[in-house]
Amino acid sequence: MYLLKGAKIVNEGATSEKDVLIKEGRIERIEGRINVDGNIQEINAEGLHLLPGVIDDQVHFREPGLTHKGNIFSESRAAVAGGVTSYMEMPNVNPQTVTQELLEAKYQIGATNSLANYSFYMGSTNVNLDEVLKTDPKTVCGIKIFMGSSTGDMLVDDPDTLENIFRNAPILIATHCEDEQTVRKNLTVYQELYGDDIPMKFHPIIRSEEACYLSSSKAVELAKKNDTRLHILHISTGKETGLFSNAEPLGKKKITSEACIHHLWFTDLDYEEKGTYIKWNPAVKTVDDQDQIWKALLDDRIDVIATDHAPHTKEEKQNPYTKAPSGGPLIQHTLNAMLDFYHDGKISLERIVEKMCHAPAKCFDVAERGYIREGYFADLVLIDLDKPWSVNSENILAHCGWSPFEGHTFKSSVVSTFVSGHRAYHNGALDDSILGQRLSFDRN
Repeated sequence: MYLLKGAKIVNEGATSEKDVLIKEGRIERIEGRINVDGNIQEINAEGLHLLPGVIDDQVHFREPGLTHKGNIFSESRAAVAGGVTSYMEMPNVNPQTVTQELLEAKYQIGATNSLANYSFYMGSTNVNLDEVLKTDPKTVCGIKIFMGSSTGDMLVDDPDTLENIFRNAPILIATHCEDEQTVRKNLTVYQELYGDDIPMKFHPIIRSEEACYLSSSKAVELAKKNDTRLHILHISTGKETGLFSNAEPLGKKKITSEACIHHLWFTDLDYEEKGTYIKWNPAVKTVDDQDQIWKALLDDRIDVIATDHAPHTKEEKQNPYTKAPSGGPLIQHTLNAMLDFYHDGKISLERIVEKMCHAPAKCFDVAERGYIREGYFADLVLIDLDKPWSVNSENILAHCGWSPFEGHTFKSSVVSTFVSGHRAYHNGALDDSILGQRLSFDRN
């Protein structure tokens, strides 16, 4: 049992100084002043801000089968150190998560290894529709469709399969949208010029605005036709932002979208310095694209901020363009990065909480998490806005051991992270004596 005293609570559009009592994994009381007798650990939170735990709806933790890059144990620890208390993990592992049996096997790994709360997507292919339709909406976050190939071979490009999934899915569909034919055509042009060693500056031209828009607009068209609950991941172009609306409140939207931290932080001007370390699919694009993504995020056409945390080893990343995999580790630093944007006047603390905590909970109908409310699970993050810290190889917790933020000094720090009432992280130390829980979902 914990009593947090005098924290500045950032929650549901407001900031107020109150005490919070945590008991048996949940928030029991939120009041101006709480005094409790008995066996309780009191924490002086004066001068600190208390946020709901971040919910990251898109991560790749690489287990099973790709554990030289990362695993559920290592990456969940990095998540908790970064204030992420719950995550939703992708199916492009080995074996791919494309049967209910393989999906349940991942949940068993989570139950025995994850410090954060967890859910796992059911993967779709051109030939596994029967398995996809068995997915339980109350216990699984969603169905993932790769409408463009990325890490792994899970491209779904058969029109009949796409139509059937969008028409019959019992649950939210999350899509990776890049038109495969356009990407392959562009890649051929640059391979003819440069072979495998294509300069990184051409990555956003190969995985172009056209490729992204063609695929995203197709997903939106299918969703509107079939009245599908669609969530489009990692929007990377300004043109795509025109596909989304803020005319309805988030809880009533059928089509939602996400921005990732790398598309908010980096642009194509950074390829010269960072090279393949900022190679993602879809690609980091222009300053204008970034500006338009920010505009759509702040006017609520884009609903969620996530990471697409996707570690690879340094050795893999140091390959030439065509052999260097896309993706990078981000989950330990995403909240810190957003807090830097707060210090720069780009976004308020209340909006950060809305986009990283409330909105994922609402988009996915996560039960009893994502808010600081009495009766909800105590997924909480204490932050010190005025305590800088620098990213270096000694404090990176991702298994791959590197970060695109390496060498950067963030303006704020995560002090403590509580996962279902357990203080899993405090001042640089992790406590994995109590593990995270499987997320559940309030769906019919």
